[in-house]
Amino acid sequence: MALIRLLRIAGRRRIALPALKVALVVGTLLNLVNQGGNLLEGMPLNATQMLLNYLVPFCVSSYSAARNELQRCDGQD
Repeated sequence: MALIRLLRIAGRRRIALPALKVALVVGTLLNLVNQGGNLLEGMPLNATQMLLNYLVPFCVSSYSAARNELQRCDGQD
């Protein structure tokens, strides 16, 4: 039940939009670090790795914000 509530909160625009912005910045940096050599050498990029480099920061950011919101609403520390 708590997981469903957490996911609903994470899907809210005021949580998801900032998480998307974080993911764009952090994901781009991760892609440059992880695949910069391939990019500079003109070699193909790993699409799965590229996707994960954006997905992981989005999930971490939205989870963290949703958990904080959930704790705030429940009056927990």
